[in-house]
Order: sequence, then structure tokens, then C-alpha cells
Amino acid sequence: MINHVFQLVAPKQISVKFQSISLSERHVVVRPTYLSICAADQRYFNGFRSKESLKKKLPMALIHEACGQVVSDPTGRYQKADKVLLVPLEPSVEDDTITANYLSSSRFRASGYDGFMQEYVAMDPNCLVPYTSIEDDVAAMSEIMSVAVHSIKTFMRASHSRRESCVVFGDGNLGYIVTLFLKALIPGIKVYVVGVDSQKLEFFSFADDVFLADSIPADLRVDHAFECVGGRGSEDAIDSMIDMVRPEATMMLMGVSEENVPIRTRMVLEKGLMLMGRSRSTKDDFITVRDLLEADISMQSKMKKIIREVHEVRSVADMNDAFNEDLGAPFKTVMKWMV
Repeated sequence: MINHVFQLVAPKQISVKFQSISLSERHVVVRPTYLSICAADQRYFNGFRSKESLKKKLPMALIHEACGQVVSDPTGRYQKADKVLLVPLEPSVEDDTITANYLSSSRFRASGYDGFMQEYVAMDPNCLVPYTSIEDDVAAMSEIMSVAVHSIKTFMRASHSRRESCVVFGDGNLGYIVTLFLKALIPGIKVYVVGVDSQKLEFFSFADDVFLADSIPADLRVDHAFECVGGRGSEDAIDSMIDMVRPEATMMLMGVSEENVPIRTRMVLEKGLMLMGRSRSTKDDFITVRDLLEADISMQSKMKKIIREVHEVRSVADMNDAFNEDLGAPFKTVMKWMV
């Protein structure tokens, strides 16, 4: 089978590579149907990564957030046209201590390895999660939801048992999703959100309260905190979190920054804080996302609110338009993959 792989060969330059897919008895052939653009994809597309990183990882097909339909499955686990969430993590070994998403031996699509911007993808059947009652544009965002779930599960294992309240810093996609899943996975927890855009904060109707970063009540104290800012804003967010949390809080760091971020270690030590980083997930987290969304239609409705546009893609020009229009947009762009 001849496949069309749409690779980024240089910033803002997508080229079509023709590649043969061997119909292995161990792989399921999937046709991607909806793809969601992530900030990581934009850093590659616009050349915001270092020259060394771009030289090392390009050419490469972008996108690690997607859903699709089964075309053929010689393993017999799936039927033709079954809808599946696509898990970008491909483990190669098992480790009793370290989870697969942090093993250097694991491969991650769209990070040095072709992502889902392809006509067809040969997938390990263990990297697929079937779904039936999730809207496809929402299903396309399953990976970022799974990262939120993974972080919250890690937080619940690592933090002390007092989880009456927490603060989420960040009014973008990740902050929105983390807040939504905190409320779903930890019943009764009070979640406060801090951001810099009052219009975006209006979307957080399910949070207990929202504050602009320069208007946080001086006496607000919380048990734990999640940082979902990234970039240059991480420094101020982490600094404010250190002040807001009570002693022995757990602070989950999830925002990606290309620059070093100073942290007041003196206060981290004085308050006995635990800082943990999470940015990737496992198949189990996708299953949790699938189960939550299929059980609660209101969660799907809330996720649809952050889809800025569903962009129909039939050509490389359409791909470029989708990326260019998404850059700087407040929320998510989903591509309806029609190549």
C-alpha cells in the first residue's frame, strides 16, 4: 500500500513523502479522521525550537493528537470502520518502576518520529482505544485530555490526603482541561483558576472561582497547585503558586518552556513543597478519558467549547492555513482530515 506522509521539512514547509506501508500481521492500518493542533506542533511548524532540535527531528510528520477509523486489522481485534483514539506513545520495553511515557526507549509520534499527518498509519493494536459515543472533534483532543488525567492520577498518588482545594494557573487549553478533569476525578475539590485574559476565564464556568493574575486575593490559600502556563509566564506562575500553597503542598508542573525557569528554592525548602513534572500519558489514561466522556455527555459539551474551529483539510495549502490561523488563537483548532 502506498501512503502519503505529510512531513514538515523546514519551518512552514510541508512536503509530501510517498511511503510504502507493509501490511504486517502485527499492525492495524488506520485512517486518521480528525487531528488536533498542539502548541508543540506550532513550535516545530514555526521554527520556534532550537536549530539543533529542528536539524535533529526534521523532516517529520506533525500531530500527536488524533482519532481515526480502522481500515484493516489482521490481528482480528478490530472491525473495519471501528472508531479509535490514537495513542502516540509506542513503548518498546516494560519497566517495573518507570512508566512507559518516560522511558527513553519509548517512541513518541511527532517527536523525532512521524506523527499522524498521514493518509494511513500502521499502528500497534495496543496503541488504539476504541470508542463509540464521543463526537469525533472531541475525540481528536483525547491526547491532551489524557495528559491531564495522567497528571491528576500522579498527583493523587504523590500528594498528602488533604485535597480540599487547589489552584490551576493558566487560562488556555491545558488549564481548562486540567480544571475540568480535576472536578471529575476528585469529587468535592474546590478549584480556583488564575489567568491573564478575562474573556478566556469566562469559559471556566465549572471552576469554583477565577482570578486575574494581578487580582488574586492576598489571603487565598490552597492545599495544592497545577501550573499550566508554560513559556516565559511559567516563572511568575510558579512564584505565585509557592506563595499560595500551604506547607507540604504538591505542585504539578505541566507547562513547557524552551528557556530555564528560576524557582525560589528557599521557599520550596521552607514550606516542604513537592514539585513534579508531567507532560505525557499512557494508554490507561486514554481509557480513562474515553470512559469519562462516554459516561458524561456534559464533559463532551464542555470540551467542544474550546474548539475554535474545525478546519477541513484536503491539501497542503489547507494544512498551512490551519496552522497559520491557529497560531495565537485562544483555543483549539481541529483539522477534519480529508486528504
